[in-house]
Amino acid sequence: MAVTTIKSTYSLDVESIRTLEKLAQRWNVSKSEVLRRAIRVAAIEGIPSDSVALSALDQLQASLRLRKVNFARWERDLKVERRATSQRLAHKTP
Repeated sequence: MAVTTIKSTYSLDVESIRTLEKLAQRWNVSKSEVLRRAIRVAAIEGIPSDSVALSALDQLQASLRLRKVNFARWERDLKVERRATSQRLAHKTP
């Protein structure tokens, strides 16, 4: 029984292509087979929808509010820390 295939063209970044090639070599299959397997796994396991991710973010923000986290202070402290790190890195650069 013949298997119907459809030829398609996709653009991938260099890192994805290298990973695809390494997997094909490791599994001793074609790059097309690697893609087929990845698609099957993604379809079975599912990929979290945006609503799931947004729900998780909402829960995180709510928990921080319950703990009475001072976001303004947190933001200021973070900026100070980033500037200090940036200055340290600038001094290390030859």
